[in-house]
Amino acid sequence: MPRPARYSPSRRPAAGAALPPDGPPPSAPDAPPAGPPPSAAAPAPAPTTRRSRTEAALWSAVLVLAALLAAALWAGRQPAPQRLTQDDIDAAVLHTLQTRTLPSPTARAAAAVAPSVVRVVGFARTKKGKEVERGVGSGVVIVDRGVILTNLHVVQGMHRVQVTFADGTESPARVTGIQPQNDLAVLQAQQVPDDLQAAPLRSTQNLRPGDPVVALGFPFGIGPSVSAGVVSGLEREFDSPESGQEMRNLIQFDAAANPGNSGGPLVTMDGEVVGIVTAILNPTSARTFIGIGFAVPIENAASAVGMPPF
Repeated sequence: MPRPARYSPSRRPAAGAALPPDGPPPSAPDAPPAGPPPSAAAPAPAPTTRRSRTEAALWSAVLVLAALLAAALWAGRQPAPQRLTQDDIDAAVLHTLQTRTLPSPTARAAAAVAPSVVRVVGFARTKKGKEVERGVGSGVVIVDRGVILTNLHVVQGMHRVQVTFADGTESPARVTGIQPQNDLAVLQAQQVPDDLQAAPLRSTQNLRPGDPVVALGFPFGIGPSVSAGVVSGLEREFDSPESGQEMRNLIQFDAAANPGNSGGPLVTMDGEVVGIVTAILNPTSARTFIGIGFAVPIENAASAVGMPPF
């Protein structure tokens, strides 16, 4: 007995599959209409601001690295600094000597002491009581409190003494000590500039005939004036025409000195005071310089102030 045929449930053919020859199978009744397939949920996009900041940071790092690389390459191309040799130093010194005018030794010596040189003026009274200028000399500051060395004959017998410092400051001064045997006087100025400088002093122990020296002062009231010469001799003697005092152990020099230079400093080329100009020798009545001047050694002058010997 033949078996009845069995049919399995129909399935939707795959896309592109051929239909059976007898046509499409009948669709199931009351099947709901096919809708669009549910799509998978799309991921949320990253915030634009965060991505922009990240990109900016990356670009900044790239630019910094590029700049560092460029600087390293540039430094590597620079030539190594030239090493300074003695020949280079000699050439620089020679160039300076050839292109610049340097001050002379005389100018340097004078400049070292000039701030300490003062003009000393003595005033006297006439019989009618009128005050008149009677003497002009020089002096040198040896203590910055206003202690000044000068010649005794510049201030002796004066009613009043006035000093003028290098900066133009004028001040009354009084005599605080004298040393007649060396024609020296010590003055104390009552008003002192704030930046007053004392002159550097030097012993005459190593002074020799022929050593160059400079005389500073106010010859005939003109100055400060500078003249240059040499030490002509040591341990000279001289009779002062002003006081009649016999003076000993003097420095003889030939730098020009005239009335008014008395009391001024005699200076070495190192700018140090070795003596106080005190007299000139002229056998005539002219009393002007003819090539012989005398100075008291600074050791004697310092003792007049009570300063310790060198």
